[in-house]
Formats: sequence, structure tokens, C-alpha cells
Amino acid sequence: MTFELAIKQLGGDAVTSVGPVADREPVKDVARNLDRWTQGIVARVFSQSTIDELAAWSTVPVINALSDRYHPCQALADVLTLQEQFGKLEGLKLAFVGDGNNVAHSLMLTGARLGIHVTVATPRGYEPDPKIVAQAGAFGRVTITNDPREAVENANAVYTDVWASMGQEAEAAKRTETFAEFQVNEDLYSQARHDAVFMHCLPAKRGQEVTDSVMEAPRSVIFDQAENRLHAQKALLVMLLS
Repeated sequence: MTFELAIKQLGGDAVTSVGPVADREPVKDVARNLDRWTQGIVARVFSQSTIDELAAWSTVPVINALSDRYHPCQALADVLTLQEQFGKLEGLKLAFVGDGNNVAHSLMLTGARLGIHVTVATPRGYEPDPKIVAQAGAFGRVTITNDPREAVENANAVYTDVWASMGQEAEAAKRTETFAEFQVNEDLYSQARHDAVFMHCLPAKRGQEVTDSVMEAPRSVIFDQAENRLHAQKALLVMLLS
């Protein structure tokens, strides 16, 4: 919805198609149909390989609106939110607590490039992809730990996401038990700096990865993030289509 609103607010138009990208034909054929009709493709998919194949065959920009491996547009909105809150990005500490998922991957890659120290705390066996950790570490400071309190200590921002992402629904019960100690509650949140903001990419499962009291805390910026997805995506479209 934010991408559709973004292009319309910029004076363009959008056509929205809901359903599997390549149910009836190969992805490479989908890409070469769409690039004859449009000036850009925004794809929200399951597999990162679908995004990669669309981009390989398309002659117009392909934007990853979400995949199982990355969530780059969310990270753009997140750093915009941090810039608004603190007036800078360099030197901030962002603690991500939960699953080493697509959001964690993009936060590491984006944050490290911009001088943010990104710490990620997960249960053992749920760490981010080591290749992405290494890639992000080449840009800046990234710390991976299995101790949520260590990650959150003195953080400027505390971030979490759902424990069971798309495609992991069958693991939900097991993950609820495994991740219990990684819930962002008032006790864990208190380990951060006194002016730390709380962040979540939404939608959230209140009472699981985060308590309702933290979601509604005065320093919660979750709906600023939601608004900033619209603004960051407008900027991205202007950059790619101008």
C-alpha cells in the first residue's frame, strides 16, 4: 500500500497484482512482460531468488519490497526514523532482539554502512546468516550475541520483530518457547539508554516478542517507522525513476 500511495503522491500511477509471481510462466517471462509495460517493478515475494531473477531479466528497476532474505525498504525507513529522533546516525547503537531474519540482515547491512553499531541477539541456532554478518562487518561495527541484555545495554534503539516469519508458521509453537527470554519487556528495555527508542517493523504479536506496555511507551516510534516507509519509498522511486 505504501508503494502504491508513494507513486501516486509523486504524480504517477500503480497497478497492483496479488498472487504468485510465476504460477503460469517462468519469472524471466514475467520480467520481460512487465518491463514492456512499466517504468519500474516493486516485488514483495517469498524467495530472494525471485527478486534476483526479475532483476536479471528486467530492463527497468526492480525494487525488493520484501523477501525471505532481505527487507531493504524497511531498513531505509528505520534509519530515517533514527535520523529524525537523534539528529544523526554515526555512533548510534541499535540492538535487534529476536530472530536473525530478513529484517536483521537489512538492518546490519544498512546500519553498518551509516556508522551505526548494530548488535543482534538471538537464541542459539537462530543467528543471522554468517555471510551477511561478514559482509556487514566489512562496512562497520556488527556484534552477534545470544545474550539479549548484552545486546540492549546502552543501546539508543531497541528493535524486535515477530518470532515466526513467513514460511515458518509450522515452527510457531516451538519458537514461542525458544524465544521466551528474548521478549522485549520493560525489564529488558530498561537496560538501554534512558532516551532509547523502541522499534518494530510491524505487524507485531503483542504479548509475544514485545509487551503491550513497551509498544505503547512514550519512546516507541513504531508508527513513525510506518509513516516513514511511505516517505523513504518516495525518495527511492524518485532516485530510480528520475
